[in-house]
Amino acid sequence: MKVLIVFAHPEPQSLTGHLKDVAVKELKAQGHEVKITDLYAQNWKSSVDRDDFEQVSKDDKLSVVFSSHTAYAEGKLTDDVKVEQEKLLWADTLLLHFPLWWFSMPAILKGWVERVFSCGFAYGVGEHDDEKWGVRYGDGIFAGKRAMLVITIGGWKEHYGDRAINGPIDDVLYPINHGMLFYPGFSVLPPFALYNTHRLSEEQIKIATEDLRERMRTLGSTDPIAYRKQNDGDYNIPALTLRDDIEPGAKGMSVNLDKSKK
Repeated sequence: MKVLIVFAHPEPQSLTGHLKDVAVKELKAQGHEVKITDLYAQNWKSSVDRDDFEQVSKDDKLSVVFSSHTAYAEGKLTDDVKVEQEKLLWADTLLLHFPLWWFSMPAILKGWVERVFSCGFAYGVGEHDDEKWGVRYGDGIFAGKRAMLVITIGGWKEHYGDRAINGPIDDVLYPINHGMLFYPGFSVLPPFALYNTHRLSEEQIKIATEDLRERMRTLGSTDPIAYRKQNDGDYNIPALTLRDDIEPGAKGMSVNLDKSKK
C-alpha cells in the first residue's frame, strides 16, 4: 500500500506529532510505502490568491474557480500544488493528522485542501444533466482510494455524544469526511479520535498508541463509512435530494448514510 500522510501541527513533539510518528513506523513495519507532507515544516502557503494563477493579470477580475480550472488544464498550477497532486495520485490511502481546532482542521490544512483540490482535478468534473450531476460524492479522481482522519481533541469524549453540547463527533467531522474526502471519491474510513488530550496519563497514551497501530494494520480491511453515492440512484437529479421513498420523514446529515450497509 502507498500511504500519504498530511501532518498539520506546529509542534513536532506534540501528541499529534507522536501519533504521526507511530503511524509511519507501523506502516513501514507492515511493508507499506509512506510519504509525508509536513505543512508547518514546509511553510505551506494556505491562502488562495492571485499568486496562484500566473495567467490572471492584475487588471483582470479573479475568479478562483475558473482560474483554477484553467491553470490545471494548462499545467500552470504552482509547483507546490503540483507536487501535492502528484502525491495524491501516487497514494492508495490518505491520512490527515491534525488537532481539532474550533470544530475543524487547522487553517493551514484547510488551505492545503483549497489549493490542492483544484477545479478540474478534484471538483468541477464531469457532465451535469438530468441523469448525472457531475463526477463526485463517491466518484471522481480519488475513487478506489481510502482516506482517514487521525485527530486529537482537547475535550472529553462525552462532550461529543449524541446528546452532548458539542454534538456527535460524526456530525462535527461531516464537512471534512463527506464534503472534502467523499466528494472527490475517497472511501472514507471511520476516524481515529483521541480525546481529553491535555490530561492523558502515560498509560493512556500507551493504550492509544497501540490502538493506532492496530488501525494502521487494518487500513486495507476496515469497512468505510457507508455514504450514499450521488449517482447510484438514491438522489433526485438535478435537485440532489434523497428520493421520497428512502427513509421518508428523516432529515439531516444522517440521511446520506446507507444504513442497510452498516
